[in-house]
Amino acid sequence: MPFKIHAKSISGAVCAGLLLLSSCATSAQRIESKEDHLAAAGFAFHLADTSQRQTMLNKLPAHRFVRRIHDGKVFYVYADPTVCDCLYVGDQKAFSAYQQYRQQKTLANEQQETAIDYDDAAWNWGDWGMGPGWVGWDPAWGNWNPGMGPYGW
Repeated sequence: MPFKIHAKSISGAVCAGLLLLSSCATSAQRIESKEDHLAAAGFAFHLADTSQRQTMLNKLPAHRFVRRIHDGKVFYVYADPTVCDCLYVGDQKAFSAYQQYRQQKTLANEQQETAIDYDDAAWNWGDWGMGPGWVGWDPAWGNWNPGMGPYGW
C-alpha cells in the first residue's frame, strides 16, 4: 500500500510545530523574567557546572520552589535545568521579598484589567441597537432578552 503525503497534512504539521516553538519561547521568557525577580529579591545564582551539581539539579522539580533546612536554617531552592541550567538559593528574607513582589504584580495586573472610562463624542450607541428607545439590560439575563418588557417576570 503506497504512502501518500497530503499538502494539508504537511501544512498542519508545520503550523503545529511553529505554534509549539512560539509557546516555548514564551515559556522561556516567563522563566527568565521570574529568575530576574528572584535575583532582585536576593536569591543567589549557582550554575550547574560540574557533574555533581548537574546530578543534584536533575533531582529537583524544575521551575518550582523547594523548601530545605540546612544547619537549622530554612532555604528556598529554585531549579532551572532548561533555561540557565542553574540553581537559585534564598533564605526566608529573599523568599518573602519575592512573594511580596508577586503580590504587588498581581495587584497591578488586576488594577490594569479593571474597566477604564471611555469618553468619545463620536461614539454612537445607536449602531449597537441601543438607541434612545432602549429599555436597558438586566445582568440576570446575560445577552438573552426574553422580551418581557419593563414588567419583568
